[in-house]
Amino acid sequence: MTYDLIVIGTGPGGYVCAIRAAQLGLKTAVVEKRATHGGTCLNVGCIPSKALLHASDLFEEAGHDFPAMGISVGKPKLDLKAMMGHKQEVVDANVQGVAFLLKKNKVDAFVGHGSIEAAGRVKVTAEDGSAQVLESKAIVIATGSDVASPPGVDIAFDEKVIVSSTGALTLEKVPAKMIVIGAGVIGLELGSVWRRLGADVVVIEYLDRILPGMDGDVAKTFQRMLEKQGMQFHLSSQVTAVEGGKSGGTVSYQPVAGGDSVKLKADVVLVATGRRPYTDGLGLEAAGVAMERGRIVIDHHFQTNVAGIFAIGDVVRGPMLAHKAEDEGVAVAELLAGKAGHVNYDVIPGVVYTAPEVASVGKTEEELKAAGIAYKVGKFNFTANGRARAMRKTDGFAKVLACATTDRVLGCHIIAAGAGDMIHEVAVLMEFGGSSEDLARTCHAHPTMSEAVKEAAMAVEKRAIHM
Repeated sequence: MTYDLIVIGTGPGGYVCAIRAAQLGLKTAVVEKRATHGGTCLNVGCIPSKALLHASDLFEEAGHDFPAMGISVGKPKLDLKAMMGHKQEVVDANVQGVAFLLKKNKVDAFVGHGSIEAAGRVKVTAEDGSAQVLESKAIVIATGSDVASPPGVDIAFDEKVIVSSTGALTLEKVPAKMIVIGAGVIGLELGSVWRRLGADVVVIEYLDRILPGMDGDVAKTFQRMLEKQGMQFHLSSQVTAVEGGKSGGTVSYQPVAGGDSVKLKADVVLVATGRRPYTDGLGLEAAGVAMERGRIVIDHHFQTNVAGIFAIGDVVRGPMLAHKAEDEGVAVAELLAGKAGHVNYDVIPGVVYTAPEVASVGKTEEELKAAGIAYKVGKFNFTANGRARAMRKTDGFAKVLACATTDRVLGCHIIAAGAGDMIHEVAVLMEFGGSSEDLARTCHAHPTMSEAVKEAAMAVEKRAIHM
């Protein structure tokens, strides 16, 4: 069977790429090894975790915040089975939606493990071992990423006691104690879920801070918030061993600077030390596709060193984010159709979906200092925001970073309820090269949380009203 395009993997990057290509008139097929489309994100990642984050946040709010607002419902009772049912309903609706969209756009879907035999040839091996070969003018690799373990530590995941993010989404009961290895986005989000539902959560991190790569001011403030909520942190700590058993798991760690080893026991150990590009069994070496540090090397048009083979998403350079993969998927499809596809890597927002949320776009202060760029800071605390007070959600701040010479906004960082939604007005502003003055003079509805973003922009020139 011959196609204009075959996409291997139907995660956010893959299915979006395939649908856009089909819309542009290319005969398109997708190859997916799962029984359902959507990749890690829809099946065992972004979507189910957000379902549990939302449900667990409501559970905690009902138990702690309702009385202060005059709502008496008594102590809420957790029905974990029903909560997991809610999560699965959300997953099912999303993956079925992707299947519908692929069919609607006349994209042929093949279930099996896809591998590249050569440029223009994809072998699809079904679970029963049967195989077929598809031919295509172009191939896009969109196979995403897999769980990564701490370097030098042998970990046997059973997804019951020693769990990855996948297992942490399917626990059948709330652990009395959970150890989270890794203070990145995944560890803090899933640790938050189980902490809200009653677990004692301890986080072990190799670095001397949480949220590596995010703004340092944000990380320090957010850690204090999480500690106030009940999370415990052991930073600058190197995990040396992880062991599981019927009665729970044991984690051994020692200070990075040197010192005595410590052992901690817990009912569940969540390993959340990042992800690695998934390129297993793709036949890249045989096809001659160049790799660097585990990632596929591409040019500015997403093409590998082998003509006709492209790659997007977690398997290539850049942040491992679903929306980054989606934008790359659209861009490569448009390029293949003879149009101008482009992704602006300087304006890709990132969000931590905890309570409060943490959102960021553009440069951090640390990055600007390292690059020698002179900048100004405007910062506004949500304690002075009327809507935040009305909702009893005054934790956090908005911070705008602008070029000291041109006033162009270079970055924005927000800790607040709904920060993941608020960040987008700054993303749009930055996409069009806007200044802090532009944002400061844009009328914002009152009372809204977003007014804090405007006031932060006004604070760049020290003219915020409510400070």
